[in-house]
Amino acid sequence: MSETPDHDDATPSTPESTANRGRAKAIGALVYFSSASENTARFVAGLKLGEAGINVYRIPLKPNAPTINVREPYVIMVPTYGGGDARKAVPPQVKRFLNHAGNRAWIRGVIASGNTNFGTAYGAAGDVIAAKCRVPYLYRFELMGTREDSRKVRDGLVAFFTRQHDDR
Repeated sequence: MSETPDHDDATPSTPESTANRGRAKAIGALVYFSSASENTARFVAGLKLGEAGINVYRIPLKPNAPTINVREPYVIMVPTYGGGDARKAVPPQVKRFLNHAGNRAWIRGVIASGNTNFGTAYGAAGDVIAAKCRVPYLYRFELMGTREDSRKVRDGLVAFFTRQHDDR
């Protein structure tokens, strides 16, 4: 797992939604990327993570938009690109975000969506990120996910961050 830096001069970005509407300290964060289809964005919105004490950040869709700076422990959620070609699985915007050492230092896990039609490349973005960042691949779901996927992801994130917090 990545070591958290002692000092980082990058100004942290403001979450898209805050834990408990800013009334309490967050237990962790979810950083996600959603393509123009908005499937991942709809999935994340349905999780209502702010109510669970989790901040939410979105990686910008436009490739040349300024990247966000996340300076708290987070799990990243990404769709899988590439149409079955695992080498093209991670969206370029996500690569750009993770290429910043300050962002990479705070990653604690990955969740990926995919299409089972991609065969062995189903959810491959999660495999790539987990291996490169040396973090656990926590969950994968198909396309927009199901209610059961939403329940498992929300409950799983709360449990994951609670354990992380207890381990400090």
